[in-house]
Amino acid sequence: MIDGYEAFGLYESLKLHFTKDSYDFHKYNGKSNISVTSFENRKDKYHFYKLSRKFNKREDLIEFLVANFVERDGLWVGDLLTEDAEVNYRSRQKIIQSLSYEFTGDLAKLFDGVDDPNEVIKVVDGDYPILLTYTLQRVIKIETLCILNSILNFLPMWDKKITDTIRWPNLRRKIIKYTAFLPKDSVKYKLILKKVIGK
Repeated sequence: MIDGYEAFGLYESLKLHFTKDSYDFHKYNGKSNISVTSFENRKDKYHFYKLSRKFNKREDLIEFLVANFVERDGLWVGDLLTEDAEVNYRSRQKIIQSLSYEFTGDLAKLFDGVDDPNEVIKVVDGDYPILLTYTLQRVIKIETLCILNSILNFLPMWDKKITDTIRWPNLRRKIIKYTAFLPKDSVKYKLILKKVIGK
């Protein structure tokens, strides 16, 4: 069983992971330096007790938190006790369970009517490339963007060419940080990509 203090610790660690470049949840094994006393003195501690009762396994709570941190910036613990948070979690579970199917479908949408596959990642006049625009419009899933970047490594090029300095840095961090929670089966996804673009 998970207790409120452990739920709080995971929440804080994942919050750091998704908001700070310097913190890596996996590297530190989800640890952050929060004492039991400082937790007990929090006014919102009961939210964490409630949250902890929803999950028996640490991994399930991590998956739940990740789904919600990816979905929503500036996530507060109270947000995690809503129906929306449940919907985010179930929706991510569904995507992860059929990731290669989702990835294939997204690629079909992404490359539909495109002659040169490079067009979708090209930055023109500092604007967002097609791939990023489609992700923000939810035409394709963020998981697809993350997998494509892990295969093609276009983020450094986007960094140089995208001129937006307000929204882009946070989007970039989210892509990098979320990729760490996705399956690492690059060969499988490379083959799917080759098949879809016919190369």
